[in-house]
Amino acid sequence: MDRRSFLRTSAVGGAAAASTALAAPAYAQGNRTLTMVTTWGRGLAGVHDSAQRVADSITAMTDGQLTVDLRAAGELVGAFEVFDAVTSGQADMYHGADYYFVSQHPGYAFFTAVPFGMTAQELANWYYHQGGMELHDELGQIFGLKSFLGGNTGAQSGGWFRNEINSPEDFQGLRFRMPGLGGQALGRLGASVQNLPGGEVYQALASGAIDGTEWIGPWADQSAGFQEITSIYYTAGFHEPGAGLSVATNRDVFESLSPAHQKIIEIASAECHQWNLSQFLANNSNALAQLVAGGVQVRTFPDSVWDAFGAASQEVLDENMGDELFARIRESAMASMRTSSGWIQASEGTYRAQRDRVLG
Repeated sequence: MDRRSFLRTSAVGGAAAASTALAAPAYAQGNRTLTMVTTWGRGLAGVHDSAQRVADSITAMTDGQLTVDLRAAGELVGAFEVFDAVTSGQADMYHGADYYFVSQHPGYAFFTAVPFGMTAQELANWYYHQGGMELHDELGQIFGLKSFLGGNTGAQSGGWFRNEINSPEDFQGLRFRMPGLGGQALGRLGASVQNLPGGEVYQALASGAIDGTEWIGPWADQSAGFQEITSIYYTAGFHEPGAGLSVATNRDVFESLSPAHQKIIEIASAECHQWNLSQFLANNSNALAQLVAGGVQVRTFPDSVWDAFGAASQEVLDENMGDELFARIRESAMASMRTSSGWIQASEGTYRAQRDRVLG
């Protein structure tokens, strides 16, 4: 036997022995259908779109080896039941806003938005480069989930009101829809805060069950039809300055997938984060102009109200600091926000102010 034949034969034999000694992990074989449940009613502008984008991307990038069957809110489980459905194995994955699940753990708020928190760009900086993704994963491990950011609405509006807000006292007794820690902060100002799924908000406002609501921003709000009910619209809010959406897969299901399919879920989610943010921002200005042309009155909260929002928000955040994981998530997020904000303001902030001045 010549030397090359010996080496070739030895390599094959060695590889066979190694594969016997170190068997490859067993991944599920063949085509699979993954059921995705969502917190969104079918057709809700932007948010349902982002869920569908992730589902379609996973199906396309795996050449159909993974087919994602999207079930909108109410089609398999209710909007606020998707977390339990995925952790229990009733569904394989969900797309939603993680701050709906602060009753499971308050740290989930940071992966959507917290009051006086991060803009969309600041959230992405933290998530992808300064520890946010790792903390999201650590939180998910508690509940048997593998989670990724999978959409972003950008800065959300202050909301729709029947009457103007001139002071913090105007929130006393106001029945207002606002989820997450922002809603808890509004409750500190005396509001009766309601946490309603998006698909139920229009009817609640139209019937008088609530006095006002925040939803997302001009494009999604116009699509929802809130301008048909009231015309007072506050365009800047304190509660969701860059709301992230999430894709969470049952961890056992995720770990049964091949590394290639796991990476596809991660990449499809990340791609949708940027795609969805651009979708909202591309549509909001025209929608706002149409709302104003139709008689909507654009308002901004006075400084006294912003100050009250700030004080109440700090109280809500501080009261959760006894939870060690919440404290680490908050400290990490706020440290990242401070460093990101400093450079963004010094560079882009100055540029945009000068650009708008020079170009008129």
